[in-house]
Amino acid sequence: MNCFANPKEAAAWNATKAAGFPEGTKERVAWAAAYRDLARRCERRDPELLRHVSTGDTARDLDQLRAATGEAQLTYLGTSYGSFLGATYANLFPGKVRAMVLDSNWDPEAWTNHGSDDARLPTYLRLGSDRSAAATLDRFLALCGATTTARCAFSAGSPQATRAKYDELMQRLRKRPVGRSTYAGTVADVMSSLYIVHPGWTELAGRLQDLWQGRAPKPATPPPPPPVPHPNPYVGEEQAAAVFCGDSPNPRGLGAYAVFEEAAAQRAGDAGRYWTWSTSGCAPWPAVAADRYRGPWNKPTAHPVLVVGTRYDPATPYSGAQAMAAELADAHLLTNDGYGHTALANPSGCVQTHEARYLTDGTLPPPGTTCHQDTPPFDPPGPRGGIATGGGGRAPEAVA
Repeated sequence: MNCFANPKEAAAWNATKAAGFPEGTKERVAWAAAYRDLARRCERRDPELLRHVSTGDTARDLDQLRAATGEAQLTYLGTSYGSFLGATYANLFPGKVRAMVLDSNWDPEAWTNHGSDDARLPTYLRLGSDRSAAATLDRFLALCGATTTARCAFSAGSPQATRAKYDELMQRLRKRPVGRSTYAGTVADVMSSLYIVHPGWTELAGRLQDLWQGRAPKPATPPPPPPVPHPNPYVGEEQAAAVFCGDSPNPRGLGAYAVFEEAAAQRAGDAGRYWTWSTSGCAPWPAVAADRYRGPWNKPTAHPVLVVGTRYDPATPYSGAQAMAAELADAHLLTNDGYGHTALANPSGCVQTHEARYLTDGTLPPPGTTCHQDTPPFDPPGPRGGIATGGGGRAPEAVA
């Protein structure tokens, strides 16, 4: 879905709303106007396509791709949203599953609001992304405070002092931005920078320290665009929104999101504010997907599914992996005792070894297996390895 004539037009639209999330009445009014405008643009540009970009549609396309390769069954690795796509495929085409790894999972029942369109909470609050992000941020601050400023520039000498330093910095930014760095924009930067531990956490600590000292930090380095020259690899906000808003029910009144924000902030602080507004663009969205798949999620698959969950994930909580493993008919949970969003982007030789064995010959990890990341946060990079080379495998172990 592309709702703008060109990237310049998309950038102009993006400039009409606050970075991160809106603060105060004036910014909320502008935020609501921007997303109503986006909904009108999308409906005007391609109203029929809006109804046919759901996860169910994509899963059916995926099966056409499988058939085109001549393969009788699908071998699949999905991360983040790809976990929900994989679960959808597994229940639409259960007999076609050869091997499926789902890394960093959403609870499919929570995502679909248990099949109901009456959404009492925004999607990410139902999923618990706010709580998970808050727990991950707390670990970032604790680990930063437990090391030296040479390894974590924002360290205040202890976990407690570093947490207090962060809270004071956020209070300062709410009163007065540093250059273009507002409170909400900084929170958004913190949330996205927690996704990849190396080098993300170290670079984030440097930017927070710059703000602490009253210097405008250099912006985070964006990920490279997809290596696809034709067509132009435009990745606008509306592309994800077209799927999310068509798939997952959200409250329709934008005015209610300020109330949700305060409730989420009570349980998850800054992370609650950020994740509350992350699906607010769905409130005025003009279409509901015509071919949504909303369950059941327990259709017996031809082969078992391997679910990977990371303990401290700032977007997809570990509880989502537990729910996915419980709701699928035949799924096995592999725990990654580490940090960041997806084990794929935050490497664990132990996880990779188990995935490789499973994808190659179907061998599953022993029940209760727990792995560790190769390099903990704020540690210098060290040698990597799998189970055979001491890369952090531990099995079996009770999983909380």
